[in-house]
Amino acid sequence: MSRSKRVIEWGKTALIVLLSASALLLAWQTRLFNDYFASLPIFGSVAELVWGATGTAEPGRAAIKEAARPLNIVITNEEGGRHGVRYDTDARDAVYERTSSILGEALGSASAPTEISEDEWRSALSGAGVFFEYIIPVRLSVLDGWLGARMTEISEDVRLRRIFVAFGEDRSRLYFQEHESGLYFGADTASAAGKAQGLEIYGGNGALFAFETGIGGAENAPYMLMMPGSDHPDVRSAAAGSAEELLEIALLAFGQSGESFSTYYLDDSDTLVCVGTQFNIRVFTDGRVRYRRPDVLPTDEESRSLSKSEIIEMARAITADSIGGACGGAHIAFESYESDGDTSYIVFGYYIAGGRVYLSEDRHAASITITAGIVTEAEMNFRHFSLTGEHTGLLPERQALAAAGGEFMLCYSDSGTEILHPFWVKYGFW
Repeated sequence: MSRSKRVIEWGKTALIVLLSASALLLAWQTRLFNDYFASLPIFGSVAELVWGATGTAEPGRAAIKEAARPLNIVITNEEGGRHGVRYDTDARDAVYERTSSILGEALGSASAPTEISEDEWRSALSGAGVFFEYIIPVRLSVLDGWLGARMTEISEDVRLRRIFVAFGEDRSRLYFQEHESGLYFGADTASAAGKAQGLEIYGGNGALFAFETGIGGAENAPYMLMMPGSDHPDVRSAAAGSAEELLEIALLAFGQSGESFSTYYLDDSDTLVCVGTQFNIRVFTDGRVRYRRPDVLPTDEESRSLSKSEIIEMARAITADSIGGACGGAHIAFESYESDGDTSYIVFGYYIAGGRVYLSEDRHAASITITAGIVTEAEMNFRHFSLTGEHTGLLPERQALAAAGGEFMLCYSDSGTEILHPFWVKYGFW
């Protein structure tokens, strides 16, 4: 789908949601799909993976830094109590550190999966286990390296959003929904169910799957995690540094700090320009940094054939070493990957308190172009985010689901204002 068509579809989605929500907004003196819709590129892309690891890894190495973080995790205990983590990033990270090895072991030891009914899938979700949800489909060929799993019976081409490890009396069992077909699959594993004992500290906190609520709209998003409470934090946004500071960070991140270069400011502009023998960098007053290798193709010595995982890792490391060290309380999220022959395009976004941050002019936190293993172009948007300590009351999730008629998520809009307020946005996949 072309970019212009996607924008038209996003606009249609936004209009439908606004019309659906208008009646509820009259009754609820709170925010739902608010004024920001007028200027937002509704769900141009959303996080496939949220990553917490930082630091530069050597491209081409077999070891890939862990970059996979589901946005939502649900632990269901033996009594049926659900403990969900969705908006508290620190809590999600703590739960993930306790459960990622369970998922990795289950994937690595899974037998060949067989198709199951949706009823069997739902029945499994009602039992004890751990549920992981990604925002857009993730290919197992990428996920297995991040989890340290080596799958032999499951195709690495499988893409999924939701995966569940069910705890049995002796062994675990793996369940997932394949994205393209929408079909459900189950597989026996050699993973010991005894690992569940370490999760007994998590009691129920009111989390439910949408299909369990019986409310309107749930049939269109049956496995959306529904959390109690309606207050979400306000966020402070600010520039992440001076032009000179951002240039120094960029030179290090792109491996050009040891090269000879000259700098100057454009006439009648605060734009800082850095010109090297094979690159140029421009730093704008709003924190944008653009890097290019103009008209220079990688040499034979530079050119490398990298796997998709290695390309994503290369982009992740650059992003972590640049905007990742300056974004404050936000997290960087890998959002999309596209490939055109030897050239790959990787996009990252900002997330905070479980919400996506939309930047003005449809910008991303980072967009990186890699050709034959070399970064040929990139744009990094340096912003610093922090929680203000204040909260905004939104329409409770059950009412928001009924109004949206489908899945939605928390968002913020950063158009240069200091304080960002949360709001709901409905979205779909493309």
